[in-house]
Amino acid sequence: PGKKVLIVYAHQEPKSFNGSLLKIAVEELTKQGCRVTVSDLYAMQFEPRATRNDIVGHLHNSEEFNYATETWEAYKRGGLSKDLVEEQKKVQEADLLIFQFPLFWFSMPAILKGWMDRVLVQGFAYDLSKSYDGGLLQDKLSLFSFTTGGTKEKYATRGDVRYLLWPMQHGIMHFCGVKVLEPHVCYAPKHVSEEKRKEMLTAWTQRLKTIWKEEPINCSPEWYFK
Repeated sequence: PGKKVLIVYAHQEPKSFNGSLLKIAVEELTKQGCRVTVSDLYAMQFEPRATRNDIVGHLHNSEEFNYATETWEAYKRGGLSKDLVEEQKKVQEADLLIFQFPLFWFSMPAILKGWMDRVLVQGFAYDLSKSYDGGLLQDKLSLFSFTTGGTKEKYATRGDVRYLLWPMQHGIMHFCGVKVLEPHVCYAPKHVSEEKRKEMLTAWTQRLKTIWKEEPINCSPEWYFK
């Protein structure tokens, strides 16, 4: 109880299956006494492009623009754009980050990738000398909850779905020091019966009831590629 959760949600339609998963998470976690904040990226019309608009005031090097350097310098002097500062504050306060989205082309939707690109800047989320287990966002948990178009069997014949999680879970979250909980995958909700969809929603509700008792995965290559 009293924990803070940030759900970064990337789906255009509230009536979608992703919308139902979001609704369940908000209701269940709120019921537990958690403070839940939602960044509904499409509703916010979140800007996914990393541009010089992300820097307020002077540039560190106006001759040649380097996004990573400029955002790092801007972060240090408090010169990042308002939308980034707001998202970073939400991340900073959260004990658990849940990313809720449909899998697009074996990855996250562009708007969510843009959130990662723009919000998790150097100085805030990582430092090159402080990454992975020593990352700047330690003591936080993350969970990737997503839906797929293909069935579990389809994914099994083309290589484990875990391979796809390496760039997201390991390359982003673990790199920033965030611990990673087992992903929550709802396979092909569009192609299953209403009964099966209800079961999927119930399973998500049940999982959230004991989410704070879960142990993070072992963030090593073995987990992904064994």
